[in-house]
Amino acid sequence: MTVRPVAIVGGVTTKFGVRPSTWAELCQEVGAALFREIPELRAEDVDSLFVGAAEPERFAFQSHMAPFAAEQMGLRPYRILQRTELACASGQSAIRSAYAAIAAGLSDVAVAVGVEKMNLPSMAEANAAMACVMDRAWDGPAGATAPPFFAMVAQRHMLEYGTTEEQLAAVSEKNHRFANTNPAAQFYEKTFPRDKLLRLPVIAPPLRLGDCSSMTDGAAAVVLAADDRVPRYTPTPAWIRGTGQYSDFHNLANAGSLTEWVGLKRAAREALGRAGIPVDQLDVAELHDCFTISEIVEYEALGLCPPGQGGPFAADGRGDRGGDLLVNPRGGLLGCGHPLGATGIAQAVEVYRQFARTVPAARQAPDPEWALVHNLSGSANVHSVMVYQAGRAS
Repeated sequence: MTVRPVAIVGGVTTKFGVRPSTWAELCQEVGAALFREIPELRAEDVDSLFVGAAEPERFAFQSHMAPFAAEQMGLRPYRILQRTELACASGQSAIRSAYAAIAAGLSDVAVAVGVEKMNLPSMAEANAAMACVMDRAWDGPAGATAPPFFAMVAQRHMLEYGTTEEQLAAVSEKNHRFANTNPAAQFYEKTFPRDKLLRLPVIAPPLRLGDCSSMTDGAAAVVLAADDRVPRYTPTPAWIRGTGQYSDFHNLANAGSLTEWVGLKRAAREALGRAGIPVDQLDVAELHDCFTISEIVEYEALGLCPPGQGGPFAADGRGDRGGDLLVNPRGGLLGCGHPLGATGIAQAVEVYRQFARTVPAARQAPDPEWALVHNLSGSANVHSVMVYQAGRAS
């Protein structure tokens, strides 16, 4: 079978934050924005729709989301219509599925959209919904939701390697600073210098409020096209060159090392191998900083630094402008918020815009050619990676 080249040819995000909008209204908003962003795109061009949504049944009390989203966006898919659910990686899962369909010849032009409405009148209900991501029957009674789990990762990393709260704060300060360049970010207008971050309330020791991503409402969408369709929509496509995924446990009793994320190592090795590049050839990385410790462990698992050196890597600014590579320039999950289904797609939108050089100068990578997007889901038990290359439409 011939595998066709596939590229992202444009994308948009809504404003992320605590929104009064409903799930349906977020779909309408992102759909209208997508057609404004890509004026050459017509609704009848889109033959397939992939909808990333983690928990609409609990957050929005609605299921059968793919045709629901299609109607709200003004689309009538006639080849493939489906929803992808992979918790925090639901959005990237939608992109991966769209990519696979186009590469296999089952689709020519597809939209991948991620939508999440997480803020409910009752925060207790919202938190109970989040607990469903874990092995609820076993880990749930122990209170093993995301903050306690990643707090355990941070505690173990501190014990093994001497990682400090100041190094955690360095990650948060960088990502919030980049969010100040991104009007779509939840914390666009708020500043978080390092000394302020170190005084914020403790959520799950040692993680403070600024170490944790937020419950967020928002949507994002991208258009993917086969190589012969790309010139119709953009002169600056983001070509998908590699993808990888790995899952090695679900129940926390089977987690093994908390600080060695084997799943990310394997997923990244596959994605970079398919792209045919080493990790040090990357110019931009959108990493899944659901908590500050996540980005630190991800530096190590990707091979950007040796095990135990993720803290110094952050503190020394090696993931900042002028460092080894630019990490989370849109503001990350910490600065933008984390609407589960939309996050992976918003990361891909940033990659497209970095390649097109349409982001503000304060976060633009110099001459970017290669970018990596990473999402984890659950208790860091599933890792999904995509590698993109800048190029011209053929």
